[in-house]
Amino acid sequence: MNAKANKNQVTSIEPAYYQAITEAIRKEAVQILKDETVVGVVGYLPGRRKGTASPALVTTVEEAEKLIFSPACVNNLSVYLTKAKKGVLKQGKVGIVAKGCDMRALAGLMTESQLQREDLFIIGVVCPGVYGFGVERTGTVTEANIARKCRECTVHMPEGADVAAGTHAELADLTPEEAEEMARIEAMPQAERWAFWKEHFSRCIRCMACRQVCPFCYCEQCLCDKNRPQAVESSPRPAGNMAWHLVRAMHLAGRCGGCAECERVCPMDIPLNLLNRRMAQELKELYDFEAGLTPVEKGPLNEYKENDDQSFIK
Repeated sequence: MNAKANKNQVTSIEPAYYQAITEAIRKEAVQILKDETVVGVVGYLPGRRKGTASPALVTTVEEAEKLIFSPACVNNLSVYLTKAKKGVLKQGKVGIVAKGCDMRALAGLMTESQLQREDLFIIGVVCPGVYGFGVERTGTVTEANIARKCRECTVHMPEGADVAAGTHAELADLTPEEAEEMARIEAMPQAERWAFWKEHFSRCIRCMACRQVCPFCYCEQCLCDKNRPQAVESSPRPAGNMAWHLVRAMHLAGRCGGCAECERVCPMDIPLNLLNRRMAQELKELYDFEAGLTPVEKGPLNEYKENDDQSFIK
């Protein structure tokens, strides 16, 4: 199914919309497996519990006919190509189901030479939004249960995909909660803003779920795990927590695609996506650069130009 450009704003997204996407994904996945375009497709299968979905690599037509797309398909599947199913790329071209936010991660990974476009067949999803965390995951998608990141989504259309499933529909008049929260934090005096983040970071238990779920944390060994010499204290203490989150934010600056998976999996409800968005805002203001829109040869933080602003050097 090819995406249609017509924009349709509604007050709820009915299950039938997701079912239509499901049928389109299954049809395409079956076809590319049958004609051996790909060796497998990374997508979503129904989860064990009702209303849930689980990422999966399917390699047969029978499995492809069980693929789904529902509001519970929250995972960014690009991480499965660099971590969980990394070995599959050595076997041949791979299909992947990708929402618009996942497409940004794929573009970023191509920029960093972690993926090659010719190794992928991308089934893009014209995504109207997925469930937020901690909400009732049944029935229609509405303003009450849609994810915070989806409220301000600008990538409903999966640009750059081989095919796109779905027609453009999105909820109307959503309150941009993250933008409002960022504005509130920015308005704080510096000391109060510091205290805000210090309190959040103090609750971190260093489970590293944020790192594990991030498509851009693909290093075989993280600098923050080294202890000879130790760059960042590994135990969940205030100083080490602060260092970890600041190092991570800087590491993702100019790279994060805004999928907000780190915030979704954080068991301590630390608003990590706000930090990533703030760094992205800096890159936009300083370099007019947005990560992940398209693969680029180099981002602004890994190239040098003679006319670069050097006023920050004291």
